[in-house]
Amino acid sequence: MLIGVPTESTSGETRVAATPSTVRKLIALGHDVVVQSGAGERASYPDEQYAEAGARLDSGPGVWDADFVAKIEAPSTDEVSQLQAGSFLATQLGPAQRPELLAALAERGVTALAMDAVPRISRAQSLDVLSSMTNIGGYRAVIEAANEFGSVFTGQVTAAGTVPPAKVFIIGAGVAGLAAIGTASSLGAVVRAFDIRPEVGEQVESMGAEFVRIDLGDQDESSDGYAKEMGEDLQRRAMEVYAHECAEADIVITTALIPGRDAPTLVTAETVAAMRPGSVLVDMAARNGGNCELTVPGEVITTPNGVRIVGYTDLPARLPTQASQLYGTNIVNLVTLLTPAKDGRVVLDLEDEVQRGLTVTHERKVLWPPPPVAVSATPTRPAEATPVTPPEPTKPKDPRRGYVAMGLAAVLFALVASVSPPAFLGHFTVFALAVIVGFYVISNVTHALHTPLLAETNAISGIILVGALLQVGNEDVLVRSLALVATVVASINVFGGFAVTGRMLRMFHRGESA
Repeated sequence: MLIGVPTESTSGETRVAATPSTVRKLIALGHDVVVQSGAGERASYPDEQYAEAGARLDSGPGVWDADFVAKIEAPSTDEVSQLQAGSFLATQLGPAQRPELLAALAERGVTALAMDAVPRISRAQSLDVLSSMTNIGGYRAVIEAANEFGSVFTGQVTAAGTVPPAKVFIIGAGVAGLAAIGTASSLGAVVRAFDIRPEVGEQVESMGAEFVRIDLGDQDESSDGYAKEMGEDLQRRAMEVYAHECAEADIVITTALIPGRDAPTLVTAETVAAMRPGSVLVDMAARNGGNCELTVPGEVITTPNGVRIVGYTDLPARLPTQASQLYGTNIVNLVTLLTPAKDGRVVLDLEDEVQRGLTVTHERKVLWPPPPVAVSATPTRPAEATPVTPPEPTKPKDPRRGYVAMGLAAVLFALVASVSPPAFLGHFTVFALAVIVGFYVISNVTHALHTPLLAETNAISGIILVGALLQVGNEDVLVRSLALVATVVASINVFGGFAVTGRMLRMFHRGESA
């Protein structure tokens, strides 16, 4: 099968549907590849690299004669007319919003595969361009916010004064939201995030952000893997959260989308009016109308109160090299699925829920929408709650027992001290203070310093080693035995501490150049 990769005709589109590395993988599956000259130039993939990968270069028309055409954006009317009857087209089609395009493709006899309609199931994750592109978009959204923001993200203490860290509020904790959280956290910002799915709170917190929690009742994922639409009462409570958090934040990033529909309005004009001058809002849903009432798709505007609203619709295309590689990998995974024998022959199996889910036209028929696909990750709630027998109440513990135990311990210690050498109390006092000080010191050290701290404290065992060596020659068998054990254990700690420190330091050494 001949796979064609044309130059994207959409204004401002810098990505390409195949890179030299993915071309090699397509050829390994038994296919031939033709790339339009200059298709990868804007993504830093020159024609020479495609030629070296085994692709044939064409000035343009030959690409549309291919059996399988891979694109980024939906084809124009002129491009649809160039597609061959019986050919395959894999691209982002937005099938729910473009019924007239589906009708034109069906009339042309093209089997259209909507890369943005891949079912949200585990087996299809490698084909999901929405996930790969929104991951890139979430990262870029933070970069655009940092560019528009008038200060640094991380807090700084300088001789000229203290700069507080930026406060970032992210609406939505899907792929784009989590990517934005990770990027903002790595830049040193204080990040808070909200999602109507409370189960994603652990993911948010694991990335160093604070999850904003409100009582949304029974709010589950829908059968397609996305969050359900909220009722009026829940929406009102969520809007109150948005208004409060946006007023406190320096940076707001919105990521909420509903497949097949315009983006929901989450940030009203009144909310924007209450935001601080100089704050920034990046609307990642601008392409579908925007989550902010004031968003202008494709533009950056400044409100009368000094809030900058970024409505870029091409965030992934602003990182074309990496975005093209990820998209090209999605295409390779799709072709791998369609070429089970790796012999260059495409076999479309409409009984397979993944292939059926993304096939929107076939044999001159429109197949959209596909039958619903059950998402295995969505928990099912039983129709009736099973009654649970409450455990029998337990009697509270008598606090007097603790006092009695402490009193007995004090008496026992006094008896031991009365028959111990005079130096015992002094040594015991030092030991007790060392335990207390050590506990508070170690518990207040940041996790990033645990490895060097451990290596250094282990090296302190050398003091124990010296004391043990001094007692090895003692005439008392018990003292000599304890000294031998202390010598072995302390030696392990000493050499282990230096070994850990040495290995840690080697991680920061550059390899010697040849």
